[in-house]
Amino acid sequence: MNGEELRNRLGRVPRVTRVVGAGTLAIVLAGGLLFWRAKSQVNKIPLSADAKLVTAVAAKASTFRPSRTYVGTLEPWVEAKVGPQFVSAYVETVRVRPGAVVKKGDVLATLDCRNVSALDKAIAAQAAAVQTMQKAISHEARRISELGPGGFVSPNEIEQKAAESESKQSQYLSLEAQRLESSLKVNDCVLRAPFDGEIIDRMKDPGAFVRPGEAIVTAVDRNTVRLATDVPEDDFAAVEPEAPARIRVISTGEELVRPITRRAPGAEPTTRTVHVEIDIPNPEHRLPVYTTAEVTVDVGEAVPATEVPLAAAIVRGKKADAFVVSDGRARLTTVAVLGETKGRLFVARSLAPGSLVVLEGRTLLGDGDRVKLKRQDAPARDVAEKANERSEGNP
Repeated sequence: MNGEELRNRLGRVPRVTRVVGAGTLAIVLAGGLLFWRAKSQVNKIPLSADAKLVTAVAAKASTFRPSRTYVGTLEPWVEAKVGPQFVSAYVETVRVRPGAVVKKGDVLATLDCRNVSALDKAIAAQAAAVQTMQKAISHEARRISELGPGGFVSPNEIEQKAAESESKQSQYLSLEAQRLESSLKVNDCVLRAPFDGEIIDRMKDPGAFVRPGEAIVTAVDRNTVRLATDVPEDDFAAVEPEAPARIRVISTGEELVRPITRRAPGAEPTTRTVHVEIDIPNPEHRLPVYTTAEVTVDVGEAVPATEVPLAAAIVRGKKADAFVVSDGRARLTTVAVLGETKGRLFVARSLAPGSLVVLEGRTLLGDGDRVKLKRQDAPARDVAEKANERSEGNP
């Protein structure tokens, strides 16, 4: 086939076919260029080889003393549930409500005791009548006994009059005893404050029916409060009287230090816990009763320790893992845990004071990774205190 014939055949190829072929060739060329460009921009250096930005804090030399923390209740020094003890009656009035300040002898409530009052009056009248009759019989017996020596009356008659007089005297004494009982019931109808204090609860309202032993109001004396708690029996020696205790009142946030006032001589048989009480003066009534407080008591002796923020380590039981920056690399270090308090972790001195411990960015680190410090934070105590303030919602 000569050249002229070939040109004739190509001239007969449809124009559409030529366009499609040219477009396909252009697409293949464009794809090849894009592939080459993508391959040229791939980073063949592993990310682990780059230094990672972290924040480190200097570990601080410190001491640690083990402590125990217990939960206790602030109880009033004196509490009285005021109610009837002898009579059953309807409540007539209740003159106080929770928060009222009362003095000893103030009327707190009254009962409808009309039947008791009437019975008391009836017994008093019977006692007065018997007493008058006994006096008359006694005088008569004395006059008759004066006639005995003259033989005007028989000895039997004298003895009968004397016996009748003694019988009336016994009857009078019996009525007086009944009158004393009824007067106690009458006095029980007016309920008074047994001491200076405050009303903490009101259980009954006018119209309610109460029986002996049921309380209408509860009064407390808060001039001194008792912090009562129970500790495990193995902490018996740690809570001896006069040992200092740090107290944190949950309701007010107040913190104070008071010595332990008293300790039970033995454990409760069922729970094997020892009862402990701490007296706290409260003349201004700033501490509410029946609220919760935390009691912390030191145990043992202080030991040398290294202090770091709690956020700089992962604690697993008695061990803690932390990254220590050395020669530009993060080294995973495991140390023994001595204890923690308020966002601070105390570990053994195997972690040398002054070591740079990674605080921020440690979750992305592996042992031996290269690191670059963004900055060196304040000492561990300052960092811990700031973290603690943020956790408590302070600015």
